[in-house]
Amino acid sequence: MTPTRAVVLGGGLAGMLAATSLAAQVDQVTVVDRDRLPDDPRPRSGVPQARHTHLLMSGGARTIDRLLPGTLDRLIARGARRIGIPNEMVSLSAQGWIHRFPEIQFMVSCSRGLLDWVVRTQALANPRITVRDHTDVLGLDGDRTRVTGVLVADRGSGTQERLPADITVDATGRGSKMRRWLEPLGLPAAREETVDSGLAYATRVFQAPAAAARRFPLINIQASPQDAEPGKTATLLPIEEGRWMVTLSGTRGGEPPTDEDRFVDFARSVRHPLVGDLIATARPLSGVYSSHSTVNRRVYYERLPVWPDGLVVLGDALATFNPVYGHGMSVAAHSAATLGAGLRRYGLATPGTTRRIQRALARTVDTAWVMATSQDILYPGAVGKPQPRLLRLSRRYVDRLSRAATREPRVTAAMMNAFTLSAPMTSLLHPAVVLATLRGPRRPPLAGPTITQEERDFCVEQHPSA
Repeated sequence: MTPTRAVVLGGGLAGMLAATSLAAQVDQVTVVDRDRLPDDPRPRSGVPQARHTHLLMSGGARTIDRLLPGTLDRLIARGARRIGIPNEMVSLSAQGWIHRFPEIQFMVSCSRGLLDWVVRTQALANPRITVRDHTDVLGLDGDRTRVTGVLVADRGSGTQERLPADITVDATGRGSKMRRWLEPLGLPAAREETVDSGLAYATRVFQAPAAAARRFPLINIQASPQDAEPGKTATLLPIEEGRWMVTLSGTRGGEPPTDEDRFVDFARSVRHPLVGDLIATARPLSGVYSSHSTVNRRVYYERLPVWPDGLVVLGDALATFNPVYGHGMSVAAHSAATLGAGLRRYGLATPGTTRRIQRALARTVDTAWVMATSQDILYPGAVGKPQPRLLRLSRRYVDRLSRAATREPRVTAAMMNAFTLSAPMTSLLHPAVVLATLRGPRRPPLAGPTITQEERDFCVEQHPSA
């Protein structure tokens, strides 16, 4: 019998997870990437946010571990931090400081290079998966009813080749050319929607003080979209090798500096100076890296009147989110799981399977899309489609829920479950949660940051003469 074949376009996190799901259903999976994939944890140019803060939420982390058992253990063994939510967070939300209640969910904190390398190593241990890196994708083979493969070219020699496939998955990320590739097949342009808060990023890595390198909370000072001024945030993320990754961000008119001299001052200028104070005496390990790749973008492929068999689009190629919310990697993991579930349910050879999968993937991104865009559209100067009346009304409920979540354990749990993509947004409408939200918080608001004196003491360098 002829072996079944799949081609995955893109060798990042989404691509490797998709390849893993496909390898359980087909005989051969070829992953194509334009970059040389590194054989160590260093960042690569093909990942736009590679040098900035990345958070793997528990909903995505558990899904990755189901797809690639042992991945979380390998990450922790390599120095990644498992951070409890909210017990290991010092967080100022738009509605106030959040109580550090006992752990509800968790997140995995590490550099993007480490995460990609561990996942890639795990995925490529499967003999059914091979990589064609340093290779460009030129377009799709097939017609409007079925995609039968892709045309690729080696970036060194320029040699072109056709890679046949029973199923092709686009996981090429923010730079996806799928809308252009579909035109020669006779398909209409899919509708695209964007919401742009104007956010810019600036990230620098510091050496944590010795005591803080062993145990320290995530520090997150969020902006409030309700303020008339530009939204500015500061996040301190403990990562592997006893380092702090600090990312500053700001919307239009409040962009963070790209020079080293003003980095600490900006960190102190956000709604609370805690992050700036902590890094003021810390030793920098890198320069300042900046990025403007923060636009929320979604393409509605599932709404096309015709969708070819043998083609799926997922990950950032389908929908990208403002990275400040930390949802992209978890959505990629859920999408890979949805791909595998769809193939098991409907069968690779069944007409209409990939159309059903594409519709299911659209539902997979809905929660993160609503969370990101409903916030970002509120910032001064934001560009995007105005909120529907229903969403504006629900915004009032979410504001009350967010305020209650800072001080009420039941509401905090519901909010954290939804935010980490561990539970659907409908869980926020559970009667007990609605009642606690409408009643409002019974505890008084916290007057200041929840960092403990012991944690502050971690940051005081000890000298022999002290």
